[in-house]
Amino acid sequence: MAELTNLEAKLAEVLGLAMAAQGATDKVKSMLADDDELASALQRMHDEAAETEERCTTLAGELEGKKTAILDSARETKQEASEMMETYLGGEDDPLDGFEFLTMAEAGEVGHWSIVAKMNERAGDTRFRDLVDWAVPIQQRHLQDVLDGSLKLAAEEDPNETKD
Repeated sequence: MAELTNLEAKLAEVLGLAMAAQGATDKVKSMLADDDELASALQRMHDEAAETEERCTTLAGELEGKKTAILDSARETKQEASEMMETYLGGEDDPLDGFEFLTMAEAGEVGHWSIVAKMNERAGDTRFRDLVDWAVPIQQRHLQDVLDGSLKLAAEEDPNETKD
């Protein structure tokens, strides 16, 4: 298997997170009762995560002899992220808990993409720069969307009600 540079390894991580995000948005969407606005936002996030996966995979294919290693590493990241989601949300059906998890996950994605951007400042690869320029604003919007969703759901909670 090909050895990955630090930048290529980070590409694998953001690819794996995009893969995991699709499952996470589906899971949280299934927790919603009748909130079409939040469901629509989650569907858009899912679709954009799928496009991110596609764009990252395309870039991985342009890196001579690295695609398989990047995809293998991405699948490991996806598995780890999926396990974290299961640990956090296992047995939960409260959409607020789901949105809280997504807030943490999206913050992590923004951080990972920022690291890719910083590493690429030194590498100067225009393919990475183009991908980062496309992805970072989307990830920042995703973070804001899930934070807004969390706050909307929190506002609907009775703060004095006891937990079961």
